[in-house]
Amino acid sequence: MIHTGGSCLNPNPPVGPILDAHHFTPDYDDGGGSGLSVLCSAQSSLSPAMSKAALNAKAQIIRLLVPAGKAAPTPPVGPALGARGVKSMDFCKEFNARTAHIEPGVPVPTLITVQPDRSFSFVTKTPPTAYFLKKAAGVEKGTGRPGHDIVGTVSLKHVYEIAKIKATDQHLKHLRLEAIASTIIGTARTIGIRVVP
Repeated sequence: MIHTGGSCLNPNPPVGPILDAHHFTPDYDDGGGSGLSVLCSAQSSLSPAMSKAALNAKAQIIRLLVPAGKAAPTPPVGPALGARGVKSMDFCKEFNARTAHIEPGVPVPTLITVQPDRSFSFVTKTPPTAYFLKKAAGVEKGTGRPGHDIVGTVSLKHVYEIAKIKATDQHLKHLRLEAIASTIIGTARTIGIRVVP
């Protein structure tokens, strides 16, 4: 233990590798008899604003619906990434390359994680359930009055085919196919598509 004028500092505090024993030298004297080490001078080299920003810096998650193979630095991609200091062209090139196997224009839900150093990574998911249902029913839009108007129909076979595709999403892998199909039927009702056997 290092004694500092009535209080004791633990040379091995449990706060991480930055505060270990080699940062403390008991024979160091700053003139006040505190016995603190070079750690204090190393921390004081950071400006107070910068150290607060560094402590508060967290990765940010951006959720976007981007058309496959057609990402461009226009809204919504450009402003969402530009506001966080990320070069949107870098994202667009990588996204378009990763979604080249998907039919161009298909909406792809994308989670972009932006780190404090402005680097990014992203995860793509399968297209929204409503997109698949409208495509299977052959309609452009859902209904404006769910439960009252029917704009199209899909078979139960369509529902299970959509469920198989949706089951590949990481957040749905733990669910049974029947549970996923049940949520798809619920989505069909809300957009005015009837499911027939």
